[in-house]
Amino acid sequence: MANEVGYVPLKWLDDVPGIQDGTPINANNLNRIENGVLANDALATMLAQEVLQHRRALADQEGEVKTVSLTNTQAYPFNNSLTTVSLTKSRDTLNYRIFVEPQSVTGGFAGSIIIKDKALNGFKIGYDGSATVVTLKVWVIGGMYQ
Repeated sequence: MANEVGYVPLKWLDDVPGIQDGTPINANNLNRIENGVLANDALATMLAQEVLQHRRALADQEGEVKTVSLTNTQAYPFNNSLTTVSLTKSRDTLNYRIFVEPQSVTGGFAGSIIIKDKALNGFKIGYDGSATVVTLKVWVIGGMYQ
């Protein structure tokens, strides 16, 4: 029946009187077929689950890129640059990652980039420096199926 390499088919023979005996249709041979079908069904189910997990892992790597311009109208050390960023695609969990790359800084220094108040459909981002305008490239990755 099954071995290390999988199901080995049984060669069935027709019964030809006086020339060859046919393969008997009996419980042993029929159960062999049933066991082979059952093993292949279990394998197909496991492979379908694995494909689903891979699809979810790939979807979780799907992200979006945004350019965000932050403005501060207060004198340093005060800062009111905190801005809400909406996500194009809502996430299933707050387990998404945000990567930031400054593109330009005007009127001072940016200081640290602050990310807070993550939600399924967005988050808040700002900076704590003296700059009047900071433009950021923001990557959001993950948050799906975890």
